[in-house]
Amino acid sequence: MLLNALRRVGVFALTVFVASLVVFFLLGVLPGDPARAQLGLQASEEQVQALREQLGVDRPLPVRYLEWITGFFTGDMGVSYASRSPVGPQVLDALQVTLLLVLGGIGVAVLIALPLGILAAVRHHRPDGTLFSGLSQLGISIPNFLAGLLLIAVFSVALGWLPSGGWQPPVAGVDFLRHIALPALALGLVNGAILARYTRAAVLEVMREDFMRTARAKGLKPGAALVRHGLRNALVPVVTVTSIEFANLIIGAVVIETVFVIPGLGSTLIRAVANRDLIMIQSIVMCVVILVLLVNLLVDLLRPVIDPRLRIAS
Repeated sequence: MLLNALRRVGVFALTVFVASLVVFFLLGVLPGDPARAQLGLQASEEQVQALREQLGVDRPLPVRYLEWITGFFTGDMGVSYASRSPVGPQVLDALQVTLLLVLGGIGVAVLIALPLGILAAVRHHRPDGTLFSGLSQLGISIPNFLAGLLLIAVFSVALGWLPSGGWQPPVAGVDFLRHIALPALALGLVNGAILARYTRAAVLEVMREDFMRTARAKGLKPGAALVRHGLRNALVPVVTVTSIEFANLIIGAVVIETVFVIPGLGSTLIRAVANRDLIMIQSIVMCVVILVLLVNLLVDLLRPVIDPRLRIAS
């Protein structure tokens, strides 16, 4: 098991390295000139060349890559082309906001998916089970931004219970919870519906297994057999899908941050793209890539703990 964990960590490190090459060189070969974008069309070639030298974009791509990736992993992500301020503090501040939003969305998704998926599976032959499945299908069809706008219309505009936008840090206590409630709900509703479908399928598959029939034959009621023997087996594919949904949550957070005016990675990335701030863009993209890969690594390490059979297979 230890050898398998070390192998997965090695694959993670290699993937991060390859991803850094792809991110940097793809952005580096894009058409356009950051210096010209900053100075405008009226600037002279001498002014543009001076700014290129100041920003360091006149140097060869391999040299710029080594400088960037070394600084990235030592905490020095460079200086923003647009604001001329250090990129690291800006990215880390935005990353904290996005992580809180994504964790809130995951919490909402799990609270929706597990009960809804289990009930839809257990009662799949009954009308209420069909209703639960229909609700999850309806949730999948609603985009994140539409869910956010509907929540704002109901809870902010019509009822006035919660703010329609803005952000407060966690130290604000109740104000933080009031500001994160609607964005986390909008982010988690759609992903919770998707996860509920996978939960239903996993529980249904486990309920048809021979060991479940044996448990019921020994006198356990269907509900008790599912709780004692079935849910742990159904949890492995659900946890795997949750790690995949984590990437979708980050992508959805870009839209939700725009709808609710939240200063996270999404809104920061949009501003960087508008300003052609390549150093900011590649640092944000790299942070997201590492975050997704890290979650996948943790899930890979967690699966043998949940299902001991995987330890033998690995």
